[in-house]
Amino acid sequence: MPKTSTTIKAPQSELFVSELEHPSVLIEGLAAFYQTSAGAAYLGDSLETLRALPDNSVNLVFTSPPYALHFKKEYGNVSKNDYVKWFLPFAREIYRVLSDDGSFVLNIGGSWNPGTPTRSLYHYKLMIALVEELRFHLAQECYWYNPAKMPVPAEWVTVRRVRIKDSVEHVWWLAKTSAPRADNRRVLRPYSADMVRLAQKGVKATVRPSGHAITSSFDKIQSGGSIPSNVFQDHIASDMLIVGNNSANDPYTKRCKESGLKIHPARFPAALPEFFIRLLTNEGDLVLDPFAGSNTAGAVAERLGRRWLAMEIVEEYLAASKFRFGE
Repeated sequence: MPKTSTTIKAPQSELFVSELEHPSVLIEGLAAFYQTSAGAAYLGDSLETLRALPDNSVNLVFTSPPYALHFKKEYGNVSKNDYVKWFLPFAREIYRVLSDDGSFVLNIGGSWNPGTPTRSLYHYKLMIALVEELRFHLAQECYWYNPAKMPVPAEWVTVRRVRIKDSVEHVWWLAKTSAPRADNRRVLRPYSADMVRLAQKGVKATVRPSGHAITSSFDKIQSGGSIPSNVFQDHIASDMLIVGNNSANDPYTKRCKESGLKIHPARFPAALPEFFIRLLTNEGDLVLDPFAGSNTAGAVAERLGRRWLAMEIVEEYLAASKFRFGE
């Protein structure tokens, strides 16, 4: 861990509750690699840093750890056979530091079995362990469609043509209780054109063949928007969040190229943490990412007026993540 930290002067969201304590005070004995007015990033083993946090101190853990992929990645990834055993110590600390009404959102991708066109069950085994061994509650399983994913393994998808491209990743919403704090009114979507037309025409009360009752209030649109589905919807226009992770022209990637720093190869889009930060936290709450990478979650949290903590073991990735906070 570095002995001194860098303070970055980043523009504060007007929503940020400045009188709350800085989250760096929660981690005693460890110096931040850098910090802003709303958060701090730590270099080193995140398990060690997590253990320095007090109980019930974090409102949302949003993270995407290295997947158990068939091919070894430069940022490090554990084999499928060892993945559950490797991740559970992190999950135990996450459970401990999470507030009683807080949430743990885990983005994890699937994988193929080596040498055969069949899928691994490693991430499902992890989910079962999180619920049955650690007593997390599965609030909801969600999905992210990533069109930027490559058609791999090439042998099965593009050469032999016996499988189709895998483009969906799991996003599991877990919590310490069955009633974590959440408000879907914060993530409402614009009504579809069909719903607007329905509101104008009106509907007749009826019972559908499925047994669902359609009442006279079904066509009312005064609530301000439609409730999003668990396949993410874009904040602007689309019915589904169709977002790639291959941006090449955003400020982060441009600054990395200019500075000669390595761009993190497995970034998730800002829309992903933004959805859950809005859904599951209030202004001033604390958001933690123990596998921060390029610290997208921290930057989004600060923009939305939340405090944040980030942990990353690769110094070059953490150094480059400063670019997400401007000059």
